[in-house]
Amino acid sequence: MPMHRFSGGASTFPETSPAGPLHRPMNVITLPSPPLHSALPARYLKELRAHLGKKTAANGDRAQGMGRAALAEGLKTLDLALMHESAMTTLAPSFDFVSTLNDSIARAGFFFSQAIIPLEASQRATQEANRLLVQRNETLCLHTAALAKGNRRLEREITRRKAGEQAVLKGKEQYQTLFRESQVMQRKLRQLTRQIISAQEEERKEISRELHDQVVQTLVGISVQLSALGRSASAGVNTFKAKIAHTQHLVETSVNAVHRFSRELRPAVLDDLGLIPALLAYSKSLAYRKKIKIRLTAFSGVEALPIAKRTVLFRVGQEALNNVIRHAEATQAEITISEIPGAIRMEIRDNGKSFQVEQVLQNRKFKRLGLIGMRERIEMVGGQLTIDSIPGTGTTVRAEIPFNPEKKPK
Repeated sequence: MPMHRFSGGASTFPETSPAGPLHRPMNVITLPSPPLHSALPARYLKELRAHLGKKTAANGDRAQGMGRAALAEGLKTLDLALMHESAMTTLAPSFDFVSTLNDSIARAGFFFSQAIIPLEASQRATQEANRLLVQRNETLCLHTAALAKGNRRLEREITRRKAGEQAVLKGKEQYQTLFRESQVMQRKLRQLTRQIISAQEEERKEISRELHDQVVQTLVGISVQLSALGRSASAGVNTFKAKIAHTQHLVETSVNAVHRFSRELRPAVLDDLGLIPALLAYSKSLAYRKKIKIRLTAFSGVEALPIAKRTVLFRVGQEALNNVIRHAEATQAEITISEIPGAIRMEIRDNGKSFQVEQVLQNRKFKRLGLIGMRERIEMVGGQLTIDSIPGTGTTVRAEIPFNPEKKPK
């Protein structure tokens, strides 16, 4: 018996005449049922029957609604095709799908084509998403490889930087160690310098005492003896007297030189009378010998300072005046000693040439040990030394040392 085959399914339907289906025995092939566990096949059959029963223009809303329902149930296009073919088999006795005089088969095909639109659209979207997913996965693999390479490079850089940081930390620790050692050495050097200054002062005191007590006394004795010898000689011996007079003059000159040397080393007046008389005597002697005007103005309370501090002030004044004579080419100088809150200030000013103080102190070519010695002496007693030198004005040496005299009870 001739059979008609529908696309999209494996079912066969018996041939019908225009008057209706032929009531003859036929072989029917049973199709596998779609994997459904819902009422969707029955709904599909109902919607297809309603669609075929209407003679109005074809409308795909029902069919697409079925497609969306199938998509919601997780069905595929093949599942919907099996459902459509099962519905066509059921509706074959009621509709003449073979006759070309009606459009039942065309309307059924339209329904199916509309029903699969949501499924096909979803499938295309899924395929596009899969394609994009594969593409992005490949891109991600490339990025992952690049990231892994970058991570390895970063790890090497981190390792290198950690090694550098360790080296920097080690260098910093070594620097701090050396700095602390330098500070210790500097303190030791300053302490040694102060000890040298103190020992030098004691040595000067001892030399001064020896010169005064031994050498000067001896020279005075020689002068007395020569004077007596001159008086005892006969008046006719002029040559003998002249020699004696010359020798006596030399001895007197030697005595004066020794006295001056003794005063410069350690003036006895500093210990006996105080700082102001010592500075006054030294200034007069220096002004007479070097032809320079020196003025002294002093606060009498300075004598209340301990002998060590007065000695420091004397040495600073002595060295400052010597620098004026040696380097400043000044015509006048002034020493001022005054009291300020909590301290004694001594200033030595001159009208001579100026100089770059810090440059001179730091330049090794200038052996201005006197400036360094003054600063060390002042700091040794807890004071402070500043030097100002202005072109056209001169130089001012300013020394300040602590001074807290005890108040006398009324």
